[in-house]
Amino acid sequence: MARTGNDGGSLRSRGAGRALRALLLAALIAGCSPIYRNHGYVPTESELEQIVVGVDTRDSVAETVGRPAAAGLLNDTGWFYVQSRWEQRGARAPQEIDRKVVAITFDDQGVVQNLGRYGLQDGNVVILSRRVTETNIRGVSFIAQLLGNVGRLRAEDVVD
Repeated sequence: MARTGNDGGSLRSRGAGRALRALLLAALIAGCSPIYRNHGYVPTESELEQIVVGVDTRDSVAETVGRPAAAGLLNDTGWFYVQSRWEQRGARAPQEIDRKVVAITFDDQGVVQNLGRYGLQDGNVVILSRRVTETNIRGVSFIAQLLGNVGRLRAEDVVD
């Protein structure tokens, strides 16, 4: 049988209550601590120092630092290495706290023309998009296309 204190409450239940409060406090503190995520890859400074502008080619750059995940969208004149660090606290949306971009551009013969390093402080968010025209009838049968317009008819469209 559990011992009781002067107030008539169980010592065991008071100890469990304290443990529960301590556990809740620990969960609240852990929930507010930031969570960091890293995305992408940027070559190190020592790797970039090995690239010689005007001498190295796409193939030698690929051997030295590897191929990037993103290349020039229109004419493949450049390679872009992007690395970002995101922070999330509690239920708030993740926020980008650091970004590194290395841009290596090539001339028409594939020789390195320029090597640039950029950070989050150097620019604005740029949204890259491909301009691809897609049809809106993908996966819709011919009969579904015909019947899809039935509900759009107005009385004045039918009666002259």
